[in-house]
Amino acid sequence: MLDKLIKFSLHNRLLVVVASALVLVYGVYTALRLPIDVLSDLNRPRVTIFLESNGLAPEEIETQVVLPVETALNGAPGVEVVRSSSAIGLGMVFVEFDWNIEIYKARQLVAEKLQTVSLPNGITPIMGPISSVMGQIMYVGVVADTTNPAELRTLADFTIRRRLLSIKGVAQVIPIGGERRQFQVLISSDKLKQFDLSVDDVDRALGQTTQNTTGNFYNDYGTEVLIRNVGRAETLDDLARTVVSNRNGVPVLLSQVADVQFGAAPKRGDAGINGKPAVILAIEKQPGTNTVALTDEIEKACANLQTSLPKDIKLNPKIFQQKSFITNSLNNVIEALRDGFILVVIVLFLFLMNLRTTLITLTAIPLSLVITAIIFQFFDISINTLTLGGLAIAIGELVDDAIVDVENVYRRLRENRILPEPKPTLQVVYSASSEVRNSIVYATVIVVLVFLPLFYMQGIEGRIFAPLGIAYITSILASLVVSLTLTPVLCSYLLKIKERGQNEKPKNGWQKFISADSHDEDTSLVKWLKNKDARLLNGSLNHPKAIITIAGFLIVISIVTIPFFGTEFLPAFN
Repeated sequence: MLDKLIKFSLHNRLLVVVASALVLVYGVYTALRLPIDVLSDLNRPRVTIFLESNGLAPEEIETQVVLPVETALNGAPGVEVVRSSSAIGLGMVFVEFDWNIEIYKARQLVAEKLQTVSLPNGITPIMGPISSVMGQIMYVGVVADTTNPAELRTLADFTIRRRLLSIKGVAQVIPIGGERRQFQVLISSDKLKQFDLSVDDVDRALGQTTQNTTGNFYNDYGTEVLIRNVGRAETLDDLARTVVSNRNGVPVLLSQVADVQFGAAPKRGDAGINGKPAVILAIEKQPGTNTVALTDEIEKACANLQTSLPKDIKLNPKIFQQKSFITNSLNNVIEALRDGFILVVIVLFLFLMNLRTTLITLTAIPLSLVITAIIFQFFDISINTLTLGGLAIAIGELVDDAIVDVENVYRRLRENRILPEPKPTLQVVYSASSEVRNSIVYATVIVVLVFLPLFYMQGIEGRIFAPLGIAYITSILASLVVSLTLTPVLCSYLLKIKERGQNEKPKNGWQKFISADSHDEDTSLVKWLKNKDARLLNGSLNHPKAIITIAGFLIVISIVTIPFFGTEFLPAFN
């Protein structure tokens, strides 16, 4: 089958070259559009349930609220782990599902189970938004010079937050700091006694006065006119004029028993920037969203919002950005890829001393990388430190298959040149490529088998390291395909060695490196290395016992030192 693939490529050389060019262009386009993140997708389907119960102690929340929810969710289809947390006035239940469960199906199962739970009055379970396990991708600071903290928090809650939530990919925006503005009714117990009222009477009156009701409709000559009772208070005066009760036909107003004013809700934390009070917006992203692209969109939205805000209010989206860590990490790996590529070019040229053979060999690197990018898009894999790390490991091996093929073709073409009746170039290229195909395939398969155990890792470990194996194996297999298709074709085009006796003007300078027939023997570097290699080999064969003893001693030392190595799940990222 491999011989047929080589023969097909040589019989359809133009088709192979054009197809390779198209794959290269499409692969570059795909690579530029792949999502970028610090790690691969680690989002295990998880649903968070909020149980807000003002006034209850953690013990009461645990027994009366959280426990019934946990009991209902345990044993639901696909549920792996149920955890909970209870605090003053708030209970949280975390439900984790199997990796194969879709998040929307998981939320549907949780919603169905919650309908069967009986909770104390006034407590309604609320499912949290779908967010990424990578958590908060950035903080946006809101700082003011003269605006008071209450107005600053109101602006952050009802203007800035709503604008940021409208951006595609944002799961949640959580304001921190400032003062949450609210209507406050400060009741006087002495005045309540004076009018013979209770706190419940005031609470009941406030509940009725802060809502609008309907009076149905009436028919006005064939037109239905809606009857509305507008009772919602919009100002402090509206609230102060609320009728609490009637005493002897005289209404008792809220202002007669309490002071009505604006105030700040009790704080459960605060925020500041550079020693000044501020509001910080913590932004969480949705799973599968490109962190870098989303951060750029949020920065653009902040720039647009800044023009409509008061002059003393400043938005600062640079307080914390996960994008910075991602960019730095990827730049480090990309630099390693770049340096590796440069080293491969230098080594190839030093060993081959021929520009054409070097160029043919190097085509395996970009083609293998772009094919890997296409596979990433097909399997919904992002560009991250681990996938790029897999490519960095493989970059030196991407040219191995092509080197073996090019070197053998080049050698056979030189041998063919000195024959009394040289064979056609295509025939020589096919025979030379077919001659080494088994070695190429066996070497590639052995390397691939080494990385297969990565795909059998379970849980979070498998999710982290499997993309590294996919990147490495895909690029290596792509280089194998390139060496069996495009490499022979390029050899047939660029390594046409002229027949002996054909007149040719002598070449000098850089032209001698471009000519395919300018080196009929090994380069000086290769000759020197072969000489040293032969000496080392002869020395080893002449002292087999010493070599085996030293090797065995090193193996024993290596095994003994293994238990003293430290263990860590991931390296330090700070």
